Amino acid sequence: MHRKFLAAAVVFVFFCAFAAKTARARPSSHLAAAAGSSSCDRGCLDGFVNQYLDAVVAHDPSRVPFTSSVKFTEDGQRLAIGDGFWRTASARGTFKFHMEDVPAGQVVFFGTMREAAHPVSLVLRLRVEDRKISEVETIVVRQGMFGNRPSETGATDLEKLGGPDPLFLQDVPPGQRVSRDELGKTANKYFSGMQLNDGKGDYSFFADDCSRVENGVVATNGHEGEGGQIGSGGGKNNSVPNRPNQGAPNRGTSYATLSGCRAQFQSGLLHFVTRIRDRRFVILDTERGVALAFTFFDHAAGKTRTFQTPDGKTITAGPTEPWTWEIAEAFKVQNGQIHRILAIFHRCPYGMSSGWSTWEESMSDRARW
Repeated sequence: MHRKFLAAAVVFVFFCAFAAKTARARPSSHLAAAAGSSSCDRGCLDGFVNQYLDAVVAHDPSRVPFTSSVKFTEDGQRLAIGDGFWRTASARGTFKFHMEDVPAGQVVFFGTMREAAHPVSLVLRLRVEDRKISEVETIVVRQGMFGNRPSETGATDLEKLGGPDPLFLQDVPPGQRVSRDELGKTANKYFSGMQLNDGKGDYSFFADDCSRVENGVVATNGHEGEGGQIGSGGGKNNSVPNRPNQGAPNRGTSYATLSGCRAQFQSGLLHFVTRIRDRRFVILDTERGVALAFTFFDHAAGKTRTFQTPDGKTITAGPTEPWTWEIAEAFKVQNGQIHRILAIFHRCPYGMSSGWSTWEESMSDRARW
């Protein structure tokens, strides 16, 4: 009887040790949920995007394999599959950019669509588990929804570019690849450096050739057609030479579009972005060095409009009323620096949340991945 008790005790201790080891080895966060979808490679993930978009244009959700518990949001609002843009989409557009995170089973699409024949920009995130779509997150950007620049056309400007900068699609040499954590940390420096920007930080994370495109408009190194473009031969602008990062100095109360990424941050004139919150990095592609985050840029207005620039000038600038940008922003990172930035965004109610975070997470400026 005593021997049986000892044998049972040994088996119990062995079982506990094995269970603890298994628990410690289990992948964390969304990677655990995606463990069953790791067999879906880049081509597989992109195929789900195409299948989904074709179904949206056909207004027929039955064409897509969804899980029974699929969650769908459009512009931060949870909807039933088949509602919202599903009812109004009329055709696919010509700008297409797929970003895949194979280990996480996720893919994000930046592209253009048609709604009643009008061009719109679309950000689409899909999570694929066991060859079915379990999560759908979309941002639909229509003309005149950009906040303080209502004359821009967004989707039309994206289509003029022809496609994403080719650098986004190039693999990082194996010896230069970094971990998911390091990739996310480098990209997140952009948000931390812009929030209540004072021009006094360390902005060496910007590469000398850094260029930023916002809703299809080049926002650094000069206006489109006047010496600036999305990089080394992106889309239809490949005849326009790229300017170095050190552009013309910022003057007045607005950061100059003739400046590079680093010079704009050094100006301290981006202070009007008071909080960058709910920083959800949903793509961390270590092979291509691409990081993508969904986030919100708050403009609190009021007293935050008055601040000092690095040269000691007191400036009053920025929005006069509180509002928020809902943004999806992609970064090309290599050798610890940001080389390309591509953002699609629109104006939304101040303090809005994504529908994918708790209230506490949505109000926090801590990055998550």
